[in-house]
Amino acid sequence: MNVKQAYLECERVIAENSRTFYKAFSLLPKADRLAVWAVYAFCRRVDDLVDEGDSPVESLRQFEQEFQQFLDGHYDMNDAMWVALSDVFKRYDMDPQPFKEQLKGQEMDLTIHRYSTTEDLLVYCYHVASTVGLMLLPILAPGRHQELKEDAIALGLAMQLTNILRDVGEDLQRGRIYMPTERLAHFEVSEWCMRKGVISEGFTRAWEELAVQAEAYYDQANRTIHLYPKRSQIPLKSASHFYRHILTTIREKEYRVFDTKHFVSDEQKAEILAVLQ
Repeated sequence: MNVKQAYLECERVIAENSRTFYKAFSLLPKADRLAVWAVYAFCRRVDDLVDEGDSPVESLRQFEQEFQQFLDGHYDMNDAMWVALSDVFKRYDMDPQPFKEQLKGQEMDLTIHRYSTTEDLLVYCYHVASTVGLMLLPILAPGRHQELKEDAIALGLAMQLTNILRDVGEDLQRGRIYMPTERLAHFEVSEWCMRKGVISEGFTRAWEELAVQAEAYYDQANRTIHLYPKRSQIPLKSASHFYRHILTTIREKEYRVFDTKHFVSDEQKAEILAVLQ
């Protein structure tokens, strides 16, 4: 498989699985855009192994071995993800560590289905989401990794908290509750009530507490976006604003997160882009 075909396959993966990311990062110049597609394909592959695989523990371990072999220069030349990612590692100063930490985060999903405290939850969010921001830094802001690292981590935390707040019902069906159990107990929200889809005052207060924290991370991340090259600023702002608007949409829909998956419509994205550009 040649590199062009590989990138086309990676683009198909992101277009089918994340309309929000696809819309935002389509605004990048072609070379950077293709690199983002390849990184996304890596993250999607790992996520699918954990959530949809028949033997997720074994599959994840095998994938970890494949990634190490990839770093050593050996990979399946017919696998679009590895072919594209190899080209990315040649063209950019990529750091393998965030990729390894992402794998650790996905491993957490296999063994941990409840998080007691917000602090524990943020450790998980770092591994599965902030690592993505760190993977993308060499692509979006070459040479400024250390300067932008802290706020790239914050954006990942904000987005993953948003995912958690959006996907409460879907995660329950998988036997997972990510909202911190200590905070749910504080607001007198039982797991039984959540499974019954009860949108109580306590639940909305617990939801809002986490949402406000997510919004604080969005604010932190946005404070240094002006330090990115101009070509990266609008895509990053778009991704941040698109995701943040999910929280607004859920509020407008009266917190119906047990039976509905909320998203930002194409019309809303166009309105947000018009303001940003």
